[in-house]
Amino acid sequence: LISVISDAKPKIADYPFTTLEPNLGIVRYKDFRSITVADIPGIIEGAHIGKGLGLKFLRHIERTKILLIMIDITSEDYAGDYKTLLAELNQYSKVLSKKKKILCFTKADLIEKSELTKIKKKKIRGYDGPILIISSAIKSGIPELLDELWNQLSD
Repeated sequence: LISVISDAKPKIADYPFTTLEPNLGIVRYKDFRSITVADIPGIIEGAHIGKGLGLKFLRHIERTKILLIMIDITSEDYAGDYKTLLAELNQYSKVLSKKKKILCFTKADLIEKSELTKIKKKKIRGYDGPILIISSAIKSGIPELLDELWNQLSD
């Protein structure tokens, strides 16, 4: 996503957990405002106690204004993935758990449109904000994501 919305050039591959180091990018909006975005390595269960690379980078996102939670829409348990991620954030820092969040499902190009409609209507326990569905591969949903990001930052 960061390479689609900014000039950042992170490593991109067709397997999970490609991101091993944080990537920063500048995103420019319609009215020429800009923000800095950070793409950090994926957070796994146990990150708050040092599993995976997450603990190393959770410190960096404490200074952010909003968290864009990215969940793979092809996951068999995306609600569970979200719950695990929230639990890790909460166990690491109450500050992170209280930040504004946008839930974004990725890889929409891999799911049938009828299935996307069903997913969009579902409720994710513990989340009452907007649910966005995007595909970085075909650039679907990106304008809506940027609009929501700016709306949330403006509140």
